[in-house]
Amino acid sequence: MTGEHGQERGRGPAGGPYQGYVYAYPHKTAYRPLDPRPSLREVWAGEPLDALFLYLHIPFCEMRCGFCNLFTRTGAPEELVAAYLDALEHQARAVREALDGPRFVTAAVGGGTPTYLSAAELTRMFDLTERIMGADLRAVPLSVETSPATATADRLAVLVERGTTRISIGVQSFVDAEARAAVRPQRRREVEAALGRIREAGVEALNIDLIYGIDGQTERSWRHSLDAALGWRPEEIYLYPLYVRPLTGLGRRAHDWDDHRLSLYRQGRDHLLAAGYEQVSMRMFRLPGSGGLSEYRCQSDGMVGLGCGARSYTSGLHYSYEYAVGVREVRGIIDDYVRLAPAEFAFANVGFRLDDAERRRRHLIQSLLQAEGLDQGGYRERFGAEAEDDFGEELDRLAARGWLDTAASGGERRPRLTPEGLAHSDAIGPWLFSEGVRELMAGYEQR
Repeated sequence: MTGEHGQERGRGPAGGPYQGYVYAYPHKTAYRPLDPRPSLREVWAGEPLDALFLYLHIPFCEMRCGFCNLFTRTGAPEELVAAYLDALEHQARAVREALDGPRFVTAAVGGGTPTYLSAAELTRMFDLTERIMGADLRAVPLSVETSPATATADRLAVLVERGTTRISIGVQSFVDAEARAAVRPQRRREVEAALGRIREAGVEALNIDLIYGIDGQTERSWRHSLDAALGWRPEEIYLYPLYVRPLTGLGRRAHDWDDHRLSLYRQGRDHLLAAGYEQVSMRMFRLPGSGGLSEYRCQSDGMVGLGCGARSYTSGLHYSYEYAVGVREVRGIIDDYVRLAPAEFAFANVGFRLDDAERRRRHLIQSLLQAEGLDQGGYRERFGAEAEDDFGEELDRLAARGWLDTAASGGERRPRLTPEGLAHSDAIGPWLFSEGVRELMAGYEQR
């Protein structure tokens, strides 16, 4: 059977190394309206609340990059931002009422671009979060995303004062022509100035995002961007392959350049490893010893999302609001969100219910796509079963391709992707999706 990603499960991952970025399982395109809508109190009843992840979503940007498929809109007027923060406050009250004594141990603000908000608006966002949710953001790791144009001194001062420990900035390329090709019109001098301000602000961890596979990018220009990023010695560097997705600007100019992207990935990986970084996943590289500052993984159970694009995860239900990429549809969803009556925030609207089999599969995918691999003891403790009994065929096929190493670690076999397996993470992840999730994703109408 061929799935939505064009891969036959019986033969292993196929169709090229870049099938899809699995940043969460299942993908939002597998979510469906919940009928009847469960109350949040019902959804969170019986869930562990002592180690929660708080995520805030700000769906605004100053521009729409050509590769972007995020849930975001550009040019939001001041009155819309104010209305959004009003709605965020209503949602926070409803969520907090559903949680009996929550304890938040990490937090992140993403988007969009959270620093699209002014310094005063950021202050209001943090105030309502701490006051209503009871989160002590200065006492936990806090990650915030920014952009070169919005990483201004006054905004950064608010982030630092409110306890931000990690700032992630989407640079994508230090070559002006490549930035334009990715429909990311920015100049290197603006990028360098923003990085300087972030370093001057004294944030513990700086992450720089780079993209490979941009039209016109060569091994030489890619090395140039890598070296420019390394000049700032960031605690983290993410290397993203360029995807051309439906309903995005670059999606109209798709062509086959898998070999080129794979070559650039290997070059970037080897260059960062030689510079002293350790590989955490296909995309993430970090300086040894800095991991405690920035465990920014929005894939675990116990995530509480606020904002119209945020997901929330319990052990049995992943839920959010409607999902879209197209400009008109995104604007409509945001407009609906800010008009919701306060009582409407007390329910989960759109989501995916995970049975035991899906929980096991999610655990497998999350583990294998990290360089450390699958902890068999942890799997056994969580599910009372052996991972190899549940997924032996899949593991065997990956091993046969040379993409999985099953050598013993600490006296027990620890399946982990080989370097070449990590390079093919974007094929392996989608191939591991269940048939049920594939069917839901295939039935989703892009909008």
